[in-house]
Amino acid sequence: MAKITFITSDNETITLEGTSGSVMALAVDNGIKGIDGDCGGVCSCATCHVHVAAEDMDKTGSASEIEADMLELDDNVDEFSRLCCQLEISDSIDGIVLKVAK
Repeated sequence: MAKITFITSDNETITLEGTSGSVMALAVDNGIKGIDGDCGGVCSCATCHVHVAAEDMDKTGSASEIEADMLELDDNVDEFSRLCCQLEISDSIDGIVLKVAK
C-alpha cells in the first residue's frame, strides 16, 4: 500500500492510497483536478503532468526518453516533471508528494 499526496492547482491537498497500477489511473479514478489521462496511460500526451517534490525524486527516478520527449511538449516542465502514467504504485513511492502541473 502506498500513500500518494496530490496538490492541485487550487492548492487542495488530497492523499490517496493504492496498491497497484499507475498513479495516473489512481488520480483519474478519484477525480483529481488537472489529471486527465487523455491517452489512457500510454505516454502519448502530457495530460497527467506532475511535479515531484524535490525530496521524493529518488523514489521516482528520472523520466524515460519517451516520457522526456512527451514532456518537452509542455510549457511548464522543470527538472521535477514526470508523467504520472509512468509512475507505478508500489511501496517504494509511499509518501510521495505530487503537485499537479497547470
